[in-house]
Amino acid sequence: MTVQASSEAGGPALAGLGPRPKIRAVGTERVFGRGAKAVHALGPLDLTVGDGEFVCVVGPSGCGKSTFLRIVAGLVRPTGGTVEVRAGSPNPAAMIFQDYGIYPWKTVEANVRFGLDVRGVPRKEARERARMWLERMGLGEFAYAYPRQLSGGMRQRVSIARALAVEPEILLMDEPFAALDAQLRTILQDELLAICQAERRTVLFVTHSLEEAIVLGDRVVVMSARPGRILAERVPPFPRPRSAEVRESAEFAAFRGELWTLLRGEVETGAPGAPGAATTTAWDGVARPPAAAKGA
Repeated sequence: MTVQASSEAGGPALAGLGPRPKIRAVGTERVFGRGAKAVHALGPLDLTVGDGEFVCVVGPSGCGKSTFLRIVAGLVRPTGGTVEVRAGSPNPAAMIFQDYGIYPWKTVEANVRFGLDVRGVPRKEARERARMWLERMGLGEFAYAYPRQLSGGMRQRVSIARALAVEPEILLMDEPFAALDAQLRTILQDELLAICQAERRTVLFVTHSLEEAIVLGDRVVVMSARPGRILAERVPPFPRPRSAEVRESAEFAAFRGELWTLLRGEVETGAPGAPGAATTTAWDGVARPPAAAKGA
């Protein structure tokens, strides 16, 4: 029932997996509450993520996707099993949320610099790194603006810049683009992918959008309804970059259909009216009440 951080050098490779994975979850479970009111939210779940791999996780609402991210981040302890994070630093991961998670009373630069300040990075170096990432994210001229003065897409860029400024080995992303319009989402997907490939970041990315998972992922992991387990793993058979032409192709649609076939029964299991279900179900970032979902 532990989350372990191990050094880059220590420990043997896993049989059949080559170099040791960056993240390894074995029998990971999470139960909230006790007794009759206990909710088995996750697992047992087994998953490995390789160094520099971009893994997208899809599954029904309430299946424990976000809980698993928080376990990997060390924000939540697993009830059972283990999660091992292999890293060369004591704070290897940074997390990016759907709601931006930036401070409204701080300037854009101060928000990006925040993680560096907490880690005790000298102020001059922290400012230089913050400015560098603001420039890379197209926000250089907004360094002294406040979040309320920015659009939603710009605020999410600030959140991404803050995470990358601390030079994490692992990015944990919880539906970061779900609240954005389709055009802006596509732009930020492309920007994120370019940065992560250039910087060779390991990414664990939770999404409700099958298209987003296929576009971004080196591998797509499909989870079951609560308690979330791994149903299947698929590798998108498309070269990068996955352009608009690829996204509009019959092969892309067929692959998306394959993933939906795997998921449909699980989504229906977690749909309104099913035992233990939430009051709404969500797919592709859209929450639908029972009547709307039925006719969709």
